[in-house]
Amino acid sequence: MVGVKEVETAMTGFFKRVFCVVGASDKRGAALSFSLGALAVAFFVTSFVAPAPALDSSESRNTPASAALPMFKDPRAALRAGLESYHSGNPQNSVEALRYAAEGGESLAQWKLGRMYAEGDGVARDDAKAYDYFSKIVEHFVDDDPDPSERSMAANAFVAVGLYTRDGVASAKVAPDAERAFDLFRYAATYFRNADAQYNLGRMYLEGAAVKRDVRQGVNWLDLAARKGHVQAQAMLGELMFNGGAGVAPQRSRGLMYLTLAHDRIGSGDSWIADRYSRALNAASDEDRKGAVAMLESYLRRHE
Repeated sequence: MVGVKEVETAMTGFFKRVFCVVGASDKRGAALSFSLGALAVAFFVTSFVAPAPALDSSESRNTPASAALPMFKDPRAALRAGLESYHSGNPQNSVEALRYAAEGGESLAQWKLGRMYAEGDGVARDDAKAYDYFSKIVEHFVDDDPDPSERSMAANAFVAVGLYTRDGVASAKVAPDAERAFDLFRYAATYFRNADAQYNLGRMYLEGAAVKRDVRQGVNWLDLAARKGHVQAQAMLGELMFNGGAGVAPQRSRGLMYLTLAHDRIGSGDSWIADRYSRALNAASDEDRKGAVAMLESYLRRHE
C-alpha cells in the first residue's frame, strides 16, 4: 500500500491551494488553528485501500428548515469549511458542507465523503453512497489527467470502485463484475503505479479471475507492490517464493525475507499472514534463515 508519508507529500501542494488564505502568515491561514502538517497527518490517518450518491434528494426533503445549509461563496469555500469542521472533531457537522462542495465538482470532497460512507465515519455506513462518490472521481479522471497532487486520491478511488465492482454492491444494485474490476485495477496499477491496484491485479492473474491464469504476470505485479512496502503483497509473494511451484522457482531465503517483513507489520484482520509466516519459519533450514537475515538487513539498509 502507498505509505502515509508518500501520500502526504503528494497531497501537500493540494492542501496549500485549498487552505490558502490571503494575508495569512501560516499555511492554513490565520483563521485556522492547525498547521498544514498536522492537518495532512489527521486527514490521511482517518482515510486509508474501499469504495456514494451525490446530494440525496430524499435527505434534502427531510432536512428541517432550521438546519438550512450555510451559504458558501463557492464549492472550494465549502470544501474548506467541511474539512475544517471534520478535523476539528466534528465529522457529522462537516457532511453538508462536503456535499455542497462535492456537488460543485470538488474531487477531494467526493473522495472524503466516499471514505466517510465506506467506513461509517461520522455517518451511517452506506456502501451505495460510497460507491457513487468514488465513481464520480473515476468518471472524471478517466478522461482528465489528475493534478500531480491529486494522483494518490484518484488512484485510491479507482481501487475502491474496483473492489466494490469485484464483489458487487447489493444496496446499489451493482452486480459483481470481475472484468470491469480487472480493468480498473490495471488502469490504476499502470497509470498511477498504485501498490493496492498492483496487488489486486496480481491476485487476479494468479487466480485466473477475469483473465487467463498467468503466474508470471501475477508474480511480477506482486513484486512491484511488495517493493513499495505493500504488506499483503509481501506475504503472498513471500509464500510463492518460499514454496516454489506453478512455474515459480523456489527462492526460500528471499521468500522468508518477504514473509518476515510482512509479519513485522501485520495488521488486524491479517491473521493469514501470521499463519503463513509460521509455516515457512518452521519449514526453513538454518541456511534458509541465515540467507533471509542477510537479505533482510540489506533490504532495511536500502530503505532507511
